[in-house]
Amino acid sequence: MKQKKVGYIIAGIFVLAIVAYFIFSRNDKSQQITVKVKKGTFPIEVTTTGELFAKSSEKIRGPLGLNQMQIYSVKILKLVQEGTKVDSGDFVAALDQSEINSKMKEVETNRDKALTQLTQRQLDSSLNLRRLRDDQINMKYDLEQKKTIKDQSIYEPPATRRQAEIEMEKAQRTLEQAQKSYDLQYRKEVANMDDANSTYSQAQRKLEQMQDKIKQFNIFAPKKGMVIYSRNWNGRQQEGSTVDTWGDCTVAELPDLSKMISRTYVNEIDISKVKTGQEVRIGIDAFPDKKFTGKVKDVANVGEQLPNTNAKVFEVNILINEFDSILRPSMTSKNTIITASINNVMFAPIEAVISNDTVTYVFKKNGSRVIKQQVIAGESNDNEIILKSGVKENDELLLLQPENADKMKLVELSPEELKKFEVKPASKNILKPNAKNTSKMIKPGSSR
Repeated sequence: MKQKKVGYIIAGIFVLAIVAYFIFSRNDKSQQITVKVKKGTFPIEVTTTGELFAKSSEKIRGPLGLNQMQIYSVKILKLVQEGTKVDSGDFVAALDQSEINSKMKEVETNRDKALTQLTQRQLDSSLNLRRLRDDQINMKYDLEQKKTIKDQSIYEPPATRRQAEIEMEKAQRTLEQAQKSYDLQYRKEVANMDDANSTYSQAQRKLEQMQDKIKQFNIFAPKKGMVIYSRNWNGRQQEGSTVDTWGDCTVAELPDLSKMISRTYVNEIDISKVKTGQEVRIGIDAFPDKKFTGKVKDVANVGEQLPNTNAKVFEVNILINEFDSILRPSMTSKNTIITASINNVMFAPIEAVISNDTVTYVFKKNGSRVIKQQVIAGESNDNEIILKSGVKENDELLLLQPENADKMKLVELSPEELKKFEVKPASKNILKPNAKNTSKMIKPGSSR
């Protein structure tokens, strides 16, 4: 019995050993994920996130010139949903009329007051000029009377005749002065009438302008298209937001969807690589299966600072080559700008290349073994990195470090190879067995 029991124990241990072997060997094998070194043309890329805009669009504006009526902003009371397809003449938005209605009442009151003053001026002018004309008629009668007395004094003494002549001349002079005064008063009354009439006409025109403007507070589409909300310094226009009357009073836009632009921002580190005319690969987040191409249309000369950050970025506009009905303004895009291409080089995924402060290396399969091989890295993009030395085409590299990575000895490049690329020997700084490994994976854009 004891022998059978011992046999069972030995058999159990053997089975457990086999199971443990398969488990650990499978785990170790799962870690041995390898990639091959490629050789060919290596693209240098700058990848950014952007937003789609129409290259051109028809602006839907509110009434212009409201600032001249001392109305400096207008609230949007109603606005059709963004993306609504409209035809020419369809309703788009309604603006708050309360302020212009208040201004209209003031102007109407001033107009009525000016009309009253004009009427009063007309009556005063008529009365004044009639009185002066009546005075002239009486003076003419008086002059005629004085002339008759003079004519009758021909048989009177010389003194009497002279006195009659003087009275007649005085009457003549008085009439002439009255006629001149009348002419001056007439011109004065005309000027006063013109002034009063001008004040009234100005108030009337202002009222008519406001009546015309208030009709424009209901906004309609100028042509067929899809409504997209306009943007200003304060964000997107929507119901409840205000329109600044100092600007062009744009409420919404009708974009031309046949030509789309992806607007993106490139950081100040990469902007020197981006040039007008460079090819771009474009993806749309909403439709990951769709791929588009484009070209850099323009690059801003002056940078700007992102809100709540110290980062400086430069605006870059990318013109999309293809037309697709799925493309809509405000969609998020991923833009891969191909800034350069390097021919006939070897490269591998960034994850396979490790770097610490003194040396860059890979874990390379050498037959059934894995060696820790020093390499010299070059330019990189988001996914891959150039390997100038240390590997050959189709070499297999591990994507994950083996468990004994800290204990593995570094296979260094020859002094001649290091000198060729002006790299210092790494021997004095090689990590010793059991030493703490401070190495890290190379990331895109990191210095090497």
